[in-house]
Amino acid sequence: MNWKGFLLTAIGIILFSSTGYSQANILSAKTPEEIGVKTPQQIEADHDSPLPYGYVGDRDILWSKTVWERLDLDERINFPFYYPVDTVGIGADRRSLYDVLLRAVKTGKIKEVYSDSYFTEKRTLNDLQATLRKVDTTDLGYEQLNAGEQVSPEYVNIRDLTAADIEEWHIKGIWYFDKRQGELKYRLLGLAPVAPDVNFIDSETQDLVELFWVWFPGARDILHDAMVFNHKNTASPISYDQLLNARRFNAHIYKVDNVYGDREIVDYIPENALFQLLEAQRLKEVLRDKEQDMWSY
Repeated sequence: MNWKGFLLTAIGIILFSSTGYSQANILSAKTPEEIGVKTPQQIEADHDSPLPYGYVGDRDILWSKTVWERLDLDERINFPFYYPVDTVGIGADRRSLYDVLLRAVKTGKIKEVYSDSYFTEKRTLNDLQATLRKVDTTDLGYEQLNAGEQVSPEYVNIRDLTAADIEEWHIKGIWYFDKRQGELKYRLLGLAPVAPDVNFIDSETQDLVELFWVWFPGARDILHDAMVFNHKNTASPISYDQLLNARRFNAHIYKVDNVYGDREIVDYIPENALFQLLEAQRLKEVLRDKEQDMWSY
């Protein structure tokens, strides 16, 4: 069995042998309070970690291309990244990808958050408040303020971005040809939630902005513990780490590294959505054909 077959077999075992948090002890529970209480065997089985990446040296990379992709949450195949948006009536184990990452940032489990996809400028939780929250004062509040009074809380409107406001995810990764194994591979590097600007979210024109970027290899442990709803078999959910590494989503390219300062497709094909999609498809075909071209003599 080659390494590719072994890896696929290992992933298959992980996918079909995992136990869902919401299904734990559900058939043996005598009261609803016992649902989710795991046995010692289940707890021991859950003490696993993400499948580690193999070491890839710089000399092993024969060719590479950095790619930025846009993951549209309106597409049905991408729904697992979006839902559930309302977690009031659902167990704590089911969360959208945005809720998982934002909670990890707030609790300090993810310490490094960046403002761009090049991961050069770090942002703190206080820096994110201006991006994730809108605080507005009503006219009555301004009247109290002008009269020298303290603004009453009921005259202050606070609007927080939630998972329901996320419209896209931007992901950055590298396609590279591993000359030791003789195949084209992909390594995910970062991801960012995209939502309307919170300061203009209630207006008619809404510009989408990247809220923050997360270094994916550093967040794998968090995403490995966060389960995704499996609509084909609710007894065997998968993790966000497995979902992203397996590229079980649909996305289209909006930028690749280039000599023009990594310009986006929209910069050289403006105001033509059809031609932009065709250009994204062309770039995808170039990457797809690269492995075949390596074996052409």
